[in-house]
Amino acid sequence: QVQLVESGGRLVQAGGSLRVSCEASGRTISSYGMGWFRQAPGTEREFVAAISSSGSTTYYADSVKGRFTISRENAKNTVYLQMNSLKPEDTAVYYCAAGDLGFGSNWYTPLVYEYWGQGTPVTVSS
Repeated sequence: QVQLVESGGRLVQAGGSLRVSCEASGRTISSYGMGWFRQAPGTEREFVAAISSSGSTTYYADSVKGRFTISRENAKNTVYLQMNSLKPEDTAVYYCAAGDLGFGSNWYTPLVYEYWGQGTPVTVSS
């Protein structure tokens, strides 16, 4: 089992930056693909970014491409999401997820991720 705990979410002004973290415990995540999803009130959970187990390949939603960066430190069992140029529409609860993903996987759907954190709220004020 993998337990995931997100942290770092807070209120930030539009145009600002924020880094959220996801720390894993229970077992190493070095063999797992990792993803970030977000969910705003009244909406479905949507894909934000993902990273392969080695960190060599990343995936981004069009809405965050060029503004957000996903990274991982396997030695620390931690994944990060650096968010720059934040917009009010980025307001959501951000969730970290882990899955047995690789080449050919659909990284963009929450259905393929086995483990989820409880989320950390990010609010971007205009």
